[in-house]
This record gives sequence, structure tokens and C-alpha cells, in this order.
Amino acid sequence: MFVVRPADHDGQTAARTLAQVTSTPLDLVTFYESIGDVIWADVGDGYFVDAAGEVLLRLQEYGVVGVGTDQKAHGLVIGSNSGGLIYAAGPDGAVYRTRTASPDEPEFDKVADDLRHFLELLERSLTRFNADGDPGDL
Repeated sequence: MFVVRPADHDGQTAARTLAQVTSTPLDLVTFYESIGDVIWADVGDGYFVDAAGEVLLRLQEYGVVGVGTDQKAHGLVIGSNSGGLIYAAGPDGAVYRTRTASPDEPEFDKVADDLRHFLELLERSLTRFNADGDPGDL
């Protein structure tokens, strides 16, 4: 299943709220003004870019996560895969992924320089999966 849902009014409001209460990267706010969420359930373990409302709710319930080499930069959890890995956007726009599926004190590695790069990597995973059934290791 491959679904890209357009942003609705609530999602757009959540995106603006994220921009006001955190150092949310501008490209993520712009993304959420148009895109509600992305679901690629049948590609490898599955890839999910959560809706802005889900990101905001998670932020309110759990706060930010430590990302980067020193874990001192604060990121927003923006998605996951069905294998339990979590994706987070750092304040500089870079996208990080947990090393393991453990939610206890996760360690993040940078996987993309910005949201556009991350989405391009997702596209490559989809293309590769369609060609040979293996999405790679994103």
C-alpha cells in the first residue's frame, strides 16, 4: 500500500504550531502545509512519515529526542518503519534514524542532510524495491 495524503486544515494548523513551539526546520513545516502523511506499508518493513498532528502530539507527550553525534541537538520524531526504527528531524533540518528498535535511550545516526534528501532516499528505496524486492537499509 502506497498512500500520500494531502494536508487537511488540522494538519496545517499543527504544522504552524510546531513552527511556533520548537525549532522545526522550515522545509518540514512547508512539507506539512501540503502533505498530511506518507505510508509505504508494502516496501520492505514499511516506511511512514507521520502527520503533523501526530508529531505535535508526540512532542507534547514525550518531548524532543537527542540527535546528532553528541545527542545534544533536539529533534522531532517524524516517522518510522515497521521494523521499529524511528526517524527524527533535527533543528538544522537533517534527518536521523535510530540504530536499533529499542525506544530506551535511542542512539541516532544522520541519514539525510535535509527533508528533501530524506524523501529522495525514500524514493530510491521504493524504486529499488520495485526492481529487485530489496528496499536497502534506509
